[in-house]
Amino acid sequence: MIVRLFGVVALAWALGFAAFMLMLPVPLEGTTTDAIVVPTGAAGRIDRGLELLRRHQARRMLVTGVAPGVRAIDLAREYRTPSTLFACCVDLGADAVDTRSNAEETAAWVRVHKYRSVRLVTSDWHVPRAKMELDAALDHHVTVLGDGVPGTPRLGTLVNEYNKLILRRIALWIGMGS
Repeated sequence: MIVRLFGVVALAWALGFAAFMLMLPVPLEGTTTDAIVVPTGAAGRIDRGLELLRRHQARRMLVTGVAPGVRAIDLAREYRTPSTLFACCVDLGADAVDTRSNAEETAAWVRVHKYRSVRLVTSDWHVPRAKMELDAALDHHVTVLGDGVPGTPRLGTLVNEYNKLILRRIALWIGMGS
C-alpha cells in the first residue's frame, strides 16, 4: 500500500513538472498595464522592463530587490538608458531579498500608487511562483499579468523552482504565511 502511494505521488509530481515545463509563460505583446514590476535576478529582466516602459506599455516601473547602495544613475549607465527615464518612471526597491519579500515590497508600492494592473516581468520559469506570491500579497482588485523572459536554466534550477512552487502553494492553501 505504501509503495503504491509513493508511486502515485511520484507520478503526480512528474506529470505536474511536465505541465510546469510545457506551460512556461512567454513575453506578453501588445498588452498595456498601469505598472511594470521587475524582480532582480536573472539576465534580461530589467532590459525587458525598460523596453516595455520605452514603448509606453506602462506608466511606471519598480525594480524590486535592488542591492543596497545601487542608485538609479548606476542602473541607467549599466543598461544604457537615459537617466531621465529613470528619474520620471523607475523606482528602486531595496527591501526585498527573496520572491516573497519582492511580492510584499511590490504590494506596498502598488497600494501607494493605486495601480489596478501590474505586469510582472521575470524569468519564464520564475513567473508562476512570483505571480502566486504577488497575487497573495495584493488586494483582489489588482490584476497581475506574467511576462516571461526566456531563459536557459539548468534542470536542477527548474526542479528546485517547481518544488518551491508546490510547497508555497500548499502553505498558502492551508493559510500559512499569507
